[in-house]
Amino acid sequence: MRVPKFASSFPGGLGLATVSGCLWFLACTPFDGSAAAWIAAVPMLAAVDRAPTYRRALFLGWWAGVVETGGGFYWLIDTTQRFAGFPWIAGFLVLLLFCAARALIFLLFSAVVCSIRRRIAVPMTLIAPIGMAACEFLVPQIFPCGQWITQAWHPLVIQIAEITGPWGVTALLMMVNGALYDLWTAPKAARIPAISAAAILAVALIFGAVRMRQVDELVAHAPQLKIGLVQPNIAYSNDPDFSPEEARRELTALQEESRRLETSGAQLVVWSEGSYPVALPRELYADFPPDSAAMIRRGLEGPVMIGADTYDSATGDVYNSAILVDRGGAMTGRYDKVQLLAFGEYIPGVQLFPWLKRIVPLGSSRFTSGTGARVLKYQDPAGTSWGLGPVICYEDILPDYLVDIGRAHPNVLVNITVDSWYGKRAEPWEHLALAVYASVELRAAMVRAVNSGISALIDPNGRVLVKTYADDPYREPRPAEGIVVSVPRLLGGDTLFVRLGCWFPYTCTAALALMGFIAFKRRRVSPSPGR
Repeated sequence: MRVPKFASSFPGGLGLATVSGCLWFLACTPFDGSAAAWIAAVPMLAAVDRAPTYRRALFLGWWAGVVETGGGFYWLIDTTQRFAGFPWIAGFLVLLLFCAARALIFLLFSAVVCSIRRRIAVPMTLIAPIGMAACEFLVPQIFPCGQWITQAWHPLVIQIAEITGPWGVTALLMMVNGALYDLWTAPKAARIPAISAAAILAVALIFGAVRMRQVDELVAHAPQLKIGLVQPNIAYSNDPDFSPEEARRELTALQEESRRLETSGAQLVVWSEGSYPVALPRELYADFPPDSAAMIRRGLEGPVMIGADTYDSATGDVYNSAILVDRGGAMTGRYDKVQLLAFGEYIPGVQLFPWLKRIVPLGSSRFTSGTGARVLKYQDPAGTSWGLGPVICYEDILPDYLVDIGRAHPNVLVNITVDSWYGKRAEPWEHLALAVYASVELRAAMVRAVNSGISALIDPNGRVLVKTYADDPYREPRPAEGIVVSVPRLLGGDTLFVRLGCWFPYTCTAALALMGFIAFKRRRVSPSPGR
């Protein structure tokens, strides 16, 4: 065993776990040290594998997750100040609680790895990828994010998401980390696992190169649609005293930028989530007349997809909606957000515990979930029919929900979102990085209209071809801007991932359970699994 003896001491193990946590978040955007992800787990594996007690192993794994989460989600402190009006110290406590909860992924990973390796001699090359992919899938997350985020800007690596979903990229990373750990600790025994890992990685990269070439060929011969993405750079507000004058100012800015994008060639204009400044009744089936200040398409020639709150006059239910208004002013399609954000759009458990409303900001529990994924139909000026797949806010990073929208076979994914709560330095980039996987999983281009950026075009290979900037309208307001992008028409959802769903993490979970069953049928082979 070549692992230094200090790894089994508490200070040494804690240091190794901390190094892993730091390497992981430094591998992520906005730090973008993605190469670090291929070695980041090795120190933690040494600390966990050499821990003298089971309890210490769990703590060290959990601590690595706390450090990783803290470095990646530090922007939550600022968010709680903006959204909830919390003081800085309260925001810091929220971050600590979030880190402790998300680090359960690493705690569970450490538990299964230690439990199995202390009874059977399974190489880390095998158990690390299976274990981490299963744990990322099994542990609930408010903001779903896995080790796969580190490779978002490397399209060759992420193409296997078409088959496995994003968990396959996590498995690749942990397989390499596991192989390096095995080579470090037991080089002779690790030869076959390491060669197998190298072969699997090579096959994954070759598959990526071949599929990217095939998809690029399809894109080159596909019809194109010019879409204008409006970035209003407006600070989103739940203020009940929102004035009519401010509403008119915001609507006018949206319309002026939309007209500019149409002049630049846009055939369809997309506004961001909740951009229409007042709630609309669900009984509204056409645009307001020209003599109304509320008219949506004022001065526009073509159709527009808007984000708006809509309400049911009979029940009082409010929905977060995307509405398609055609060139004649008719509202030809509406999608209601299905996957609501906990504590942002609804309060978990509020029906059982009404007192939660007193400690959570107003507006957090006011939305009702939609009934399911939908594709909105649009016909371009050339007569080509397009299926627009709206995904609102963080629905673009939810693999299981993307399976649902993929089975409706959209030609293009349309993400409308508000990211202004989170500042401009980290979260908007992290959101974009996670979103690229949707295009690969469905093999459909995605356009993103984000109220304060980053608005973007992601091609069906997961490459960010065009992007804007991230703005902070709360502190550095800028005028509304936008971009026109050319989007290919492909039949989205024709992938193994969409057909089979989350088969890969389920398979990893089953394999882990099988190894656990075999392990617990045997006697403990060593007081320390590393030997």
